[in-house]
Amino acid sequence: MKNTSKQFNEIIAQCRDLYTKKLQDYGAAWRVLRLPSLTDQIFIKASRIRTLQESTERMVDEGEESEFIGIINYAIMALVQLELGYADQPDLSPEQASEFYDKYATMAHDLMMKKNHDYGEAWRDMRVSSITDLIYQKVLRTKSIEDNKGETIVSEGLDANYLDMINYSIFALILINEQK
Repeated sequence: MKNTSKQFNEIIAQCRDLYTKKLQDYGAAWRVLRLPSLTDQIFIKASRIRTLQESTERMVDEGEESEFIGIINYAIMALVQLELGYADQPDLSPEQASEFYDKYATMAHDLMMKKNHDYGEAWRDMRVSSITDLIYQKVLRTKSIEDNKGETIVSEGLDANYLDMINYSIFALILINEQK
């Protein structure tokens, strides 16, 4: 599992790098997005990954990797919105937005380590397409919870679903990198 922790940190550093570069370009403009809008962005990315996995022809020269990175970054943004609510104007400095990124990346890492211990890294024997389907399912669950005004009877909440999307995306990227 030490290798998984190292691989997690390498991938999250790559995702964070893109996130901080976009903060320099756009500021924290994503702060105006309501939670369902971020969930829909993740839905679009998961849907595109599924299409790429099923299709042999690509019209846009971007692969699965960039979409998984997008899921990770949008899920972290969603966790921030879940904590702060959305804003009418960007209200976080790049430094503040990066601090939130680190907070939720650490939370995802800690959760991943606990689940990896209990599940024995079973994800390593999965196909990337199966992991994609699990992310897609988590997005659909999240949309249902949002449509129910965040209420659940016995299910985990929105935050747990976003954290799982982050970790599943990282697992997929680890497997893709190992297959290269």
